[in-house]
Amino acid sequence: MSFPVTDPTWIFFIVLGIILFAPMLFERLRIPSIAGLILAGLLVGPHAFHVLDRDASFELFGKVGIYYIMFLASLEMNMQDIRQTQAKAVGFGLLSFAIPIVLGCAANSWLLHYTFLASLLMASMYASHTLISYPIVLRYGLARRKSVTMAVGGTIVADTLTLLVLAVVGETFKSEVTLGFWLFLLLKLALIGTVIIVVFPRLARFFFKRYNDGVVQYIFVLGLVFLGAGLMEFVGMEGILGAFLVGIVLNRNIPATSPLMNHIEFIGNALFIPYFLIGVGMLVDVKSLVDPHALEVAVVMILVGTLGKWLAARTAQHFFHLSPRDGTLLFGLTNSRAAATLAIVIVGNSIELPDGSRLLGEAVLNGAMLLILFSCIVSSFFTEKTARSLASRPEPETEMQPRTYREKDDRIVIALSKPERVDTLVNFALMVRRPLSTAPLSAINIVLEQGEDLQAQGTELLEKAARIAAAAHVRMQTHCRWSVNVVSGLSHSMKELDASDLIIGMHSREKMFESFYGKITTDLIQAVNRQIIIYRSDIPVNTLRRIHLVVPRKAEYEPGFRHWADRIARLASQLDCLVDVYGAENSLTALREHWEHYHPTMQCDLHEFNSWNDYFPVASRMNQDHLVVFVIARPGTISYHNYFQRLPDQIERYFSQRSLAIILPDQYRGTIGKTSVLISK
Repeated sequence: MSFPVTDPTWIFFIVLGIILFAPMLFERLRIPSIAGLILAGLLVGPHAFHVLDRDASFELFGKVGIYYIMFLASLEMNMQDIRQTQAKAVGFGLLSFAIPIVLGCAANSWLLHYTFLASLLMASMYASHTLISYPIVLRYGLARRKSVTMAVGGTIVADTLTLLVLAVVGETFKSEVTLGFWLFLLLKLALIGTVIIVVFPRLARFFFKRYNDGVVQYIFVLGLVFLGAGLMEFVGMEGILGAFLVGIVLNRNIPATSPLMNHIEFIGNALFIPYFLIGVGMLVDVKSLVDPHALEVAVVMILVGTLGKWLAARTAQHFFHLSPRDGTLLFGLTNSRAAATLAIVIVGNSIELPDGSRLLGEAVLNGAMLLILFSCIVSSFFTEKTARSLASRPEPETEMQPRTYREKDDRIVIALSKPERVDTLVNFALMVRRPLSTAPLSAINIVLEQGEDLQAQGTELLEKAARIAAAAHVRMQTHCRWSVNVVSGLSHSMKELDASDLIIGMHSREKMFESFYGKITTDLIQAVNRQIIIYRSDIPVNTLRRIHLVVPRKAEYEPGFRHWADRIARLASQLDCLVDVYGAENSLTALREHWEHYHPTMQCDLHEFNSWNDYFPVASRMNQDHLVVFVIARPGTISYHNYFQRLPDQIERYFSQRSLAIILPDQYRGTIGKTSVLISK
């Protein structure tokens, strides 16, 4: 074997070896894995031991990797949190752009004696940033922290302004920058932005409703990412903006707990992002520091670039009243440079001046590579240290006070009997489950008659449910239980598992004389006093766009009030959708106070509702991609009302073609009496 290695098989083997062993080695030296991959790329690259050349594979995977980082950053954002902090994110983005630009222009002109346009273009490299260390905050579960949300939201502001500077400077050497240039650039950006914002989400919903295969969905999403990036490059901007924007518009269609999200994270973090980081390390030429001028340029670029981002983070910390650790986290996330910096220095190096020199010469090119290396290492160090500190010693944020849960409050049991309902019920359970819960889901199939065929069918259903949960990185316990009847089997299982919720499918009436709920559901409601959720949907849960919640009078006095309110809040958060609530004034007030305290980013519209005998006002507001949720009560409880007897007729009249959920709240304070009146129709 000769060096550099050129055989594709061995190239890929060496890269996989670096991805596997470099993080292990460098973490022993207390160097974050991200920085370790960059350093490993430097060592095996053409400017060190020259084991590998930076060939076309690194160009391809590198581009995929940087798009992946930007796409993941926007996809992981909780849009409800973003709406709460959008002014702060924009403010921080402006600070993160303006302070480095001003400092950079001054330093490049006075210390390095560059022309104004060259100084401005170099300063734009200091102002840009790439969320290289974002996977670190994901690993520590800090993605929803306010400082992280500000950093992610500020990225689009800072990078957009940075790339506008690049477009203007580049156009200056091609032709005169006129008002027409600005109008044409803004028109192209508006047109492409409108296509991505309007067309892509509708296309995604159409696709997800018809194709449920995980591989097909993943390829479709990756195709949209590259289409968005390509369209943005077509109008003269960098593709990272398109990838970031695609992540924002698909955010609602790819919930954080879905199997598809787990696939996207896994493949990106296992292959594409490490490949990109190794490729960045290969660009660094340490030998160039032998030249005193190149060393001076590199030192100024590193010091001024780091100082600018540090001042921006500390200014934002003071101005937006963040804690010192949050200020450090802001600096750690936004100090790293990669994609935009590479684009700027390559464009600047390609611009030839009248005297034959380059606008940004070799000294700046090598300085930019060292800036990328140094900034990524510093960024990963500060982010890793601060994230570990926040995870081990949590610092409560005044605007977000999550409720403290007991694990037994999140033990969900899913009753499975029909193959076509497995996907629907398991995905719904993943949506309402607390994301950080360590309690596993439980799936149960009841076998009534002894027989190998029936048991095999039940086992197949449970295995399918377990695969869906595993794809979302959630543990699931499966139980195939023999019982004399379904109700006793499920009720005994609920007690044995100390379950908090039972999720079942809606009964399908096959005979005219059957009741709306069916005999099994009727008996279950009588036998199980924990929360029961009856769910029916003809479209995937991740394509739902709004929730309509109907709450009975005095629901706030029920023991399970907070429990179902939290389930609805989690579902709304996962779907990033608005909740229209219909109920009596006191019930609406209690719900609003609960959500404001425990779920401050909850979006809801409260409607005082008194038309309990006719639900046409609710049905008139519904579309095909909306979900209606009825909270009802068992007879003998404080929120039970006679109009519940007419609810089945109302549902069949107005909501037969709509996604529907019926919640019977927890009654754990005591057993419930007979419920035959409730189900009489």
